[in-house]
Amino acid sequence: MTRTYEVRTYGCQMNVHDSERLSGLLESAGYLRAARGSTADVVVFNTCAVRENADNRLYGNLGQLAPVKAATPGMQIAVGGCLAQKDRGEITRRAPWVDVVFGTNNIGSLPVLLERARHNGEAQVEIMESLQVFPSTLPTRRESPYAAWVSISVGCNNTCTFCIVPSLRGTERDRRPGDVLAEIRALVADGVLEVTLLGQNVNSYGVELGDRFAFGKLLRSCGSVDGLERVRFTSPHPKDFTDDVIDAMAETANVMPSLHMPLQSGSDRVLKAMRRSYRRDRYLGIIDRVRAAMPDAAITTDVIVGFPGETEADFADTLEVVRAARFAGAFTFQYSPRPGTPAADLPDQVPKPVVQQRYLRLAALQDEMSLAENEAIVGRPVELLVATGEGRKDAATARRSGRARDNRLVHFAPASVEVRPGDVVSVVITHAAPHHLVADGPLLDVRRTRAGDVWAARTDPSPGVMLGMPNVGAPA
Repeated sequence: MTRTYEVRTYGCQMNVHDSERLSGLLESAGYLRAARGSTADVVVFNTCAVRENADNRLYGNLGQLAPVKAATPGMQIAVGGCLAQKDRGEITRRAPWVDVVFGTNNIGSLPVLLERARHNGEAQVEIMESLQVFPSTLPTRRESPYAAWVSISVGCNNTCTFCIVPSLRGTERDRRPGDVLAEIRALVADGVLEVTLLGQNVNSYGVELGDRFAFGKLLRSCGSVDGLERVRFTSPHPKDFTDDVIDAMAETANVMPSLHMPLQSGSDRVLKAMRRSYRRDRYLGIIDRVRAAMPDAAITTDVIVGFPGETEADFADTLEVVRAARFAGAFTFQYSPRPGTPAADLPDQVPKPVVQQRYLRLAALQDEMSLAENEAIVGRPVELLVATGEGRKDAATARRSGRARDNRLVHFAPASVEVRPGDVVSVVITHAAPHHLVADGPLLDVRRTRAGDVWAARTDPSPGVMLGMPNVGAPA
């Protein structure tokens, strides 16, 4: 009898991409994705160790599943990802009903570990200290027919005091450019229009290859892939951001005018305490050079509020940089100690009420800046890649959603012709809000794409057509 699976994902884009690999592995091993609302035979938790209370969230979910498993013969539970890499045997001690624990460096072992746990009747814990097989060589069940993550590196060589990721994912390992491009070409052949190059620090790509200009060269090479319409990347580190990358972005037609570059703090003193090896002037200088090369680029960022020792003057510096940078959007975080990081043991931890108050002030300022940046686009035509499962499609307006070339989210009015996820439409922006744009006028153009054809094939309800058919990419 065919067994079913469910993967529950927490954390960053790297975890989302890893979950696509886990799903592909399980389907290659003969499992089927569980129907919505049903109880899966195998539930996999792909965890994060960065967010606050990540362990409480995991153990709470495991506790809810304990009686379900007890009442379901043969059901298995697996825990992987960063929290599994960090806590190791602690998971099976606190939740002895878990069958498999695996780390960030051995996601390819999951099907074997599940079978071994069934055969031996005991939990299997396997945590590799270093990467054995680059995850992009594994089969993949991609959720989107039109957009795909492409990992160019794993691990990180930085030592930021607030971050535990390097100790969980190891030092940076780079894929060969030819392997990256082979995966991209295979994706485009399957109908994908947009790829996002993924790494903990994408613009240090090439350190293992001995080529400090490798990332800019890779961006230019993406420009020669026929059928690839949009290229994005996340996340770069300001210390490694070089002018050749800016030139490659500006001169390569399918590299999008969007940049997500974490700031973390606008205070030089706090940046030093964070071990972020750049200062505010260097950061703002990069922003200025990007805008000089691409005046319409949308720039987003990450900011941490309340890092240990942050004073009101330090926070004022952050607000000043946010005003100067004119970010299109920002992910803002309230600092909380992470066990195992140097910052957790620093003196002068900022009181929670102070952190919360600063967080609200920063969020209000960023909303003001985002609204101003978005209002400047009202009246302009923009090209959208139509999305699925994103944004609002309320009954009152029947609006659909898509992403502009600069990655802004746009809700647009229904069309008189069929528009499918993966198709491309052109609209005129009629209204702006801090976190989205609206285009309520008629569509200027609709372009049906192979990606839209793939989406339609996946969701075709006619007999003999498999719903949700996986798009398994060829190994790079």
